[in-house]
Parts: sequence; C-alpha cells; structure tokens
Amino acid sequence: MLKELFTLLMGHYSKDTFLVTKLRKKIENAFGIYYSRPYFSLVTLISCFLFIVLFAGCISSDKQKGQAVSLFTVDHNKTEGTISVLRANGKTLVLTQNARAGIRPYIHPVVAPDGKGQLTEYSPAHHKHQTGLYWGLKQVNGRDFFMNWREEHWRRISADVLDANGPRVKWRTVYQLLDENGGAILDETQTWTFEEREGKYLLNLEWTGKAKIDLTMGKFYVGGLFVRMPWRQGMVGEVVNAAGQRNGMAEGQRAIWNDIGLQVNGRNDLAHIAILDHPDNEVFPTPWRVDNELGVGPSRQILGDWSLAQGKAEIFRFRVIVYTGDHNPAEVNRIWKEFVCE
Repeated sequence: MLKELFTLLMGHYSKDTFLVTKLRKKIENAFGIYYSRPYFSLVTLISCFLFIVLFAGCISSDKQKGQAVSLFTVDHNKTEGTISVLRANGKTLVLTQNARAGIRPYIHPVVAPDGKGQLTEYSPAHHKHQTGLYWGLKQVNGRDFFMNWREEHWRRISADVLDANGPRVKWRTVYQLLDENGGAILDETQTWTFEEREGKYLLNLEWTGKAKIDLTMGKFYVGGLFVRMPWRQGMVGEVVNAAGQRNGMAEGQRAIWNDIGLQVNGRNDLAHIAILDHPDNEVFPTPWRVDNELGVGPSRQILGDWSLAQGKAEIFRFRVIVYTGDHNPAEVNRIWKEFVCE
C-alpha cells in the first residue's frame, strides 16, 4: 500500500525534484518510525498522510498576490536589552524580543494583529518559569534550562538586528547554556524573521545549537520551543492539532501543527497562536507538550534521549502564526504548506 501511494504521488509530481526528494525522505522516515515504535498512534499516521497530501505540489498561494504590504521597523534598545518590532509609524508595538544579559531570551509581549490584547504572558503564577514565547531544553547532561531562565544557566553573547525596516524584519540572539561551574556547554543561536500576511503575523524561527562538549538531552515530556498565552481559569479556549485532537488528547501526540485559541481580556472572539513544525526537523512530525493551562510546545525529548557530539550542531525550524477570529484548519494547512515550500 505504501509503495503504491508513493508511486502514485511520484508519478503525478515527478517534475519537481525538490518535492520528490522531500516526499521520499519523509514518507520513509514516518513509516519507518511507525513500524519501529508501537506507540506511534493511528492519529499520527493520519497526520503523516495529511503531510503527504498537503505537501504535494509546492506552488505559490494566489492569496498572497495583490495583498497590501505592511511595513515594520525595529527599535533596538541596547541599554534595556530589547528588540521591539513596531509598525512603520514607529509608535504601534507589535512584539518585543527580550535579550537581556543574565536571563533566557524570550518574546513578550506579542500584541494581537488588530491591537486588541496581549497574547503572551511572562512568568504566570501557575508556571513561574514560562516566559512568553521562548526556547528551553530539559535535562541537558542533567541540567534544566526550561525551569531555570536566569544567569546561573544563561550567558548572553550578542543580540543583533539583521533587517530593521520593511515588510519583513529580522533579528538574532546568541546565548551560551552554562554548566554548574559557569562553563559553556552549548552555543544557542535563535534567528527570527517577522512579517504580516492577510492580517496574520508570521514569525519564523531557526534555532541552532552547537555543542561545546558531548551532550545528551534526556527523555522528558517537554523541552524546546514553547508558548505561554495568558490563560485564566474559566477562560474560553482550546488547543487543537492538525489531526483534530483537542486539549489533553493532543498531549504527547505527533502532529504537523498545534493551534491555541484563547479569549483574552478585552476580546469577544478568540486570539490564536499556532506553531508549525517543519519537515527538516529530525523527528518530524514532532510530538507536543500540551499542559492543563493551554501552554504548548513541540519537543523532540518526548520520544527519548537525543545526543549532540562536541563540535556538532543541530538546527530546528518552526513557524508561529498569530491571528484572531475563527480557527480554520484548512487555512492553517495552507500557511503550513507555504512555510514548507519557501
């Protein structure tokens, strides 16, 4: 059956060498995992099939044609350690990258595209260690960079704006993860790009970790990219993944994306942050942490230990969508496909 499916797809899209290579690699990897891991669920298999269908035929979306272009500018306050994205008027804040010395880099606040409400939260009472939109690994040679976000664990090396003005802006932070003696064990580089399409904010992250010593990231239920929205008890909201699993049912499941919708204060509808996985990521489709307060993040560590030898680097790619209104899975799938095909 798998061979027939692959042959059918390749026959239809064989003119696209890039697509053929991607499809072959991901079909083999996905189904190889399916046969080698008994806990690889039927829903995950469905997600892999959705990936095949969605990825077939990378073409530009007609929706992007004729759209008004939004312009942005970046204010880099080196004294405060912040990189703020603003609309071109220089007054309307979109988001702030916090890149201070002695603290883990994080993005907060992220303001809704229509300006109505902040969609991230820093250090809520129920999870003091969660800092908006951020990256934190667990059990790195036994050391915890998810729960610990201060100077005993993090050292800033640099924070730079790469593209400061235009329809797409870009910045980069470089930090070192430290051992108990203050020695660097991992160089972490986060490169972010930001733009607006069709009233939605798109944030692309390329995360690179280069080992200073041999490292093992231990198996854990969380670790990596994570987003904390301003959840409160009784708020209207839910998490849904690409396979249609919701809230606790999406915990630990592999999926190509997860979408968090929450009716934050001051809104009559839901505001959303969706995180999209990328086929280049090693364990795509990645399993996800979904906590009881709707905090969400993809994590390779859920599957088990993974290692990085001294001098070697690992790259992860994700896209974050920020939007408001109804959740439309087909629309998220379209944006995911554009991300993969870029």
